[in-house]
Amino acid sequence: MRQLLGVACILVLLAGCTGVPEKVRPVSEFELDRYLGTWYEIARLDHSFERGLDNVTAEYSMREDGGVHVINRGYAREERRWQEAEGKAYFVKESSLGHLKVSFFGPFYGAYIVFELDHEGYQYAFVCGPDTSYLWLLARTPEVPDAILERFRVSASDKGFDISQLIVVSHDKVD
Repeated sequence: MRQLLGVACILVLLAGCTGVPEKVRPVSEFELDRYLGTWYEIARLDHSFERGLDNVTAEYSMREDGGVHVINRGYAREERRWQEAEGKAYFVKESSLGHLKVSFFGPFYGAYIVFELDHEGYQYAFVCGPDTSYLWLLARTPEVPDAILERFRVSASDKGFDISQLIVVSHDKVD
């Protein structure tokens, strides 16, 4: 009985990790083929897995099984070395909805929700995780116009994210 309860709890926790924060709605008319490629992390909320990293990029490509191959890369300046994490992502529901689940650690998945996107040119994306502690502004270039960063701040704040903790990521020359 205890084992069954343990398995049930794990399943509930795993399902909760692909959920969507209350005020967030994934974009519709999402086109994965246009989203693939390199994205620069412009801003983020801090987390242990990215702490101290700058020059952060995410590279998305197709997997043979129809999923997305993910490579996140950042430079740890204090350690003077690049760090890289490889993962995989799959759509949670239909492929036209910007709601995916991503895994960097075996069977454990977390939500990857695109809640705003430059549908015309796919030049920037506002992304979050399963709750308001995960937040990123991604762009195709290492810098964005101030108006995009401000739009990101306003949108994220309206959706309940604590933007006072926002880190603007440096994309500069590496030692």
